Amino acid sequence: MPLIPPRESLQPAEPVILPRAAHSISRSRIDPHTLQVLYRLHRAGHLAYLVGGGVRDLLLGRTPKDFDVGTNATPQQVKRLFRNCFLVGRRFRLAHVRFGPDELVEVATFRRQATAEDLPEDPGDHHLLAENVFGTPREDAYRRDFTINALFYDIATFSIIDHVGGLADLEARRLRVIGDPLVRFNEDPVRMLRALEFAARLDFALDETTREGIYARALLIAEAAPARIREELLELFRHAVAGKVLRQAQACGLLEPLLAGYEGDDATFALLDRLDSRTRDGVKINESLVLAALFLSRFLRQCPPKTDLPIGEVLELANLDLDLHCGYFRIAHGIRHQARELLVGCYRLGRGRGHRGERRFLQHPATPQALELFQLWLEASGGDRQLAAAWHNALSQPDTPAPAAAERKNPPRRRRRGGKRRRTPPPA
Repeated sequence: MPLIPPRESLQPAEPVILPRAAHSISRSRIDPHTLQVLYRLHRAGHLAYLVGGGVRDLLLGRTPKDFDVGTNATPQQVKRLFRNCFLVGRRFRLAHVRFGPDELVEVATFRRQATAEDLPEDPGDHHLLAENVFGTPREDAYRRDFTINALFYDIATFSIIDHVGGLADLEARRLRVIGDPLVRFNEDPVRMLRALEFAARLDFALDETTREGIYARALLIAEAAPARIREELLELFRHAVAGKVLRQAQACGLLEPLLAGYEGDDATFALLDRLDSRTRDGVKINESLVLAALFLSRFLRQCPPKTDLPIGEVLELANLDLDLHCGYFRIAHGIRHQARELLVGCYRLGRGRGHRGERRFLQHPATPQALELFQLWLEASGGDRQLAAAWHNALSQPDTPAPAAAERKNPPRRRRRGGKRRRTPPPA
């Protein structure tokens, strides 16, 4: 059964309403606590809708990450209905209904775009109050980012309500911005990155006007708060779409202003694809590994393992690669240090076995993860996988000596008779 019958306009003058018999959403697939909130709001005489990505994912047959509720009840009215409710946010007032220490349902009052009459005379208060002007469900739908995220499920009638053409876009597997993309990207440049992320996560095509809007407004992303960009970047890796999205960002001219001058290359994108595959297999990702993967290609071009540079120089090059990025995004020194250890570890692994300090290197806590990253790099770049196998064998049997030829390359120092032992610098 199609999600929606054909219609002339993508954004109808009146909402399209799908009755229960015409869609696939079942209450059995909605979180019980969310249903409890919806039912209580409805019994109290308020509109109560399941909103946003939860509706989208249920219609696509996916499991939603979370469920959000929209209502015409004000935050204070919601608080009076639930003893376990807490109001949060100063700029955007929300109600959080808590169930136990780790579960909550977010309830938002329908908003609308503020007009000049809604705002006070003091311009300093405009930004605060503009986000808290309450409105109708239709006005709220038009404030959202993408059409597929602006669908409502009405608990009173079990119907789907579509004000912006989101059902048609779901049917066409198309991602489209609500309104003029140039205006919406001016309002919030991070929407450009989110457009690429949603298209990759859902395997949707970008609407042509949305794509053109990203080309035209790409440089604006540099004005977004670095902390927000950092979190959105980590979300790409958590959802295992980093390689696909950053490759698209480069094609749209978005990558360099997004990541403070970072350019990227085909080898890096191939490595990120393999890292995404690892994440899809259930292996957790951390930020130090993300940083090392982003800069490994550039780092190994600057100090190829075959050059056998002193480790001090290698450490300095790793720091130079990471410092600009970590300083701009205010990444903690500990995370930066772990990423540097992974980069240097990949350099040492690329040199092969038999170098000074190998035993200590095999015992270093960062070496197993460095080897995992190095193996992914060899797969992405077409390198010698037998080298990774040799290192895996050395890690599993740490007392196994290095090959004889490598040992002869660095013979042990012999102590001279009849004199003081010379002090030698610590091994690299």
